[in-house]
Order: sequence, then C-alpha cells, then structure tokens
Amino acid sequence: MIFRNHKQAVLSVLIATAIGGVVVTDAVAQTRTTERNSDRRGGKKDQAKAEALYPQATRAEPDIKASPKLGKQLQKMIDSYNDQKFPETLAAANEILGNSAANAYDKSLAAQLASQAAYNTDDNAAAKKYLLQVLEFNGLDNNGHFQSMLMLGQLQIQEDQTAEGLATLDKYFAESKSTKPEELIIKGQALYQLERYQEAIPVLKQAIAGAAEPKDNWNQLLMAALAEAGQTGEAVQAAEALAAKNPNDKKAQLNLANMYMQADQMPKAAAVMDKLRSSGQLTEEREYKQLYSIYANTENKEKDVIAVINEGLQKGILKPDYQVYLALAQSYYYSDQVPQAIEAWQKAAPLSKDGETYLNLARVLHSEGRVPEAKQAAQQALAKGVKNQADAKKIINLK
Repeated sequence: MIFRNHKQAVLSVLIATAIGGVVVTDAVAQTRTTERNSDRRGGKKDQAKAEALYPQATRAEPDIKASPKLGKQLQKMIDSYNDQKFPETLAAANEILGNSAANAYDKSLAAQLASQAAYNTDDNAAAKKYLLQVLEFNGLDNNGHFQSMLMLGQLQIQEDQTAEGLATLDKYFAESKSTKPEELIIKGQALYQLERYQEAIPVLKQAIAGAAEPKDNWNQLLMAALAEAGQTGEAVQAAEALAAKNPNDKKAQLNLANMYMQADQMPKAAAVMDKLRSSGQLTEEREYKQLYSIYANTENKEKDVIAVINEGLQKGILKPDYQVYLALAQSYYYSDQVPQAIEAWQKAAPLSKDGETYLNLARVLHSEGRVPEAKQAAQQALAKGVKNQADAKKIINLK
C-alpha cells in the first residue's frame, strides 16, 4: 500500500522514469543534446536511458519526444515540482493539458506530475483523475506508464475502491509482466479484502516465495486467507513455521494460538498462551480473556480459568465486569468451590442486563440452605426481569 512517509520516494522514481533517468534543468536542451550525442555516437543514446524496469512488458513504448514549443512550460512545471511547489506544479500541468499544441508525451508527463502534486497535497481524487489521463494519453515510456498504473491501483484500493483497484492491478500484471513480490502482495491483499480467498492464496504464495526476506505480515495474511478458505491444516502449519522462526515475537505466538483455536486444538492453543502468561507477556485484557475462554471451552480446566481470571484481576489487566465474574462463578461452581462461586455470582448479578443471574444465584443459595439470601436474590431477579417468573416466586414463597 502507499504510505505518506514514502511519498517523495515514489515521486522521485516516477519523475526519473518520465524524463530519462535524471532530473533535468532544461527539458528541451536535454532532448536536443541526446539527439546530437546519438548522431555522434552512432545511435548509442540508450546509454542515457534509465534502466528498463519492465523488460518483459507487452506494451510497445511510444517514440515521442517533448514538443520544442512547450519546452519552457515543461521546464517550469518540472522545476516547480522539484522545488515542492505543488500548487504551481498543478497550475503548470493543467495549462499544458489544455494546450492544443501539446503532444501525447507532453500531456502524459503533465498528468503524471499533476498526479504526484495532487497526492502530495492529500487530494487523492485528483491524483486518480490525473493518473487515468497518463494512461489515456499513453505517451510515457514503460517505466513511467506502468508505475503510474500501479500507483492508480494502489490509490483505488486505499480509497476503498477495491474492485476497481484489483482490475487495474490485473491489467498492470498482464501488460507489464512484473513479478515483484512487493507488488504481488498488494494484489493478494485486494483479493483477500474482496473475500476471494482461494484466488488470494496462490498470489500470496508467489509473493512470499519470490522475496528474499518476506515480511511477517505477508505470512500472516496468507494464514488468514488459508483459514478463511477452510484450509485450516495448512494455515496451522504456516503459523507453526512462523512462530518457530520468531520464538520471541509475541504477535507470531498469538497468531499461532488463534490458528490452533480455529482448528479446534484447544490444548495446544492454551499451551502457547500460558507460556506467554508465564513469561509476563500477556499485557492486554483481550489476551487474558482469550486464555480463560480457551480453558473454559476445554474439559476439566476450571481451576485454570480461576487462576487466569484472578491473576488478571489482581494485575488490573482484567476489568471486573459481568462476563469475568460469570466465568469465575461457573468455574468455581463446577470445581466444587460453591462458596466462592456464590461470591462471584453476587458480583456478577448486579452487572447483568436482566435478572437471570440473580435467579441462578437464588437457586444455588437455596440448594446450600441459605434460604433468606435465596429469597432476596429471587426478589432482585423479578425486579430486573426474568423469563421464568414462577421459579423466582417459588423461592420467594419458601417457608
């Protein structure tokens, strides 16, 4: 994706490709000098050309040069851009775009620099409009043409025009024949956002395989696509490999735990999370909730639920809310620690949206022979509202 702190780098590349690999001081003079040097050297002007970024491209590069009549206007536009005077760049570019004497190259270059100026002033809508004009005028070399196409696709995706952006990227890859991993990952992410997981997987795999050092978030995206596509086994394998590669990376370990959970391998998920807890790496509420939820969904792990919740509350990481107290109460109850369960239910019930927890508390209190407290809880249940009022009234009417 495009990031703001990379703006100038993106622009520098695009300008260089548009005007022959260098930032010139005189656009017309450069054209004439190149022609003279070509004549003197027997046509070796390729020495001054920028490296071809798309050697396998199917597009035939246009053989168009800057119009001599527009030399001063082109140079004014280029200078303003190099000086980061973007409003002046836009004004000069629009003047060239409206000039009937401008050829396809002049207009393509003007639209390209206008797109960069618009992007640098946070006007993405205008940047996209100008990039479309670059492609329409079709006057730049392959470097400038395809990098403009790539930037258009990125901007479309960034602006939540994912389907349009993907179509632009498909055209880009089909015509440029690029296999750059950092570009393929953009397409893979777009396919993922469109929930086309089966299509995203081979693209992401190609990007990862082609990178000397693929970024961890690329692997995470692949894991997510595999999981969404129902290929849980392969997703787990990918998560295990990433976690093994980064044993001290908390995010990699949490991703592994999530993959184990999706694969319904709760004991393995718990082991990963508990290792993080033992080393003091669980520092967020959602992480403690995830761990005690794993234990709550695993047989005979009530004591582990209790330990995790109490530790989280003691550290101030877990908030003393309804769900926490309810999980604590149930775990105490099913581990035959009824007094502690009652205490937790007494804390949970006032936080409940209805009276059902009070009614459950009343039943437990009654079974423990604590009738006065049971009657009081039943009355509170009726006051907050319960579906089965008869049960509450039966407890209230106990002799």
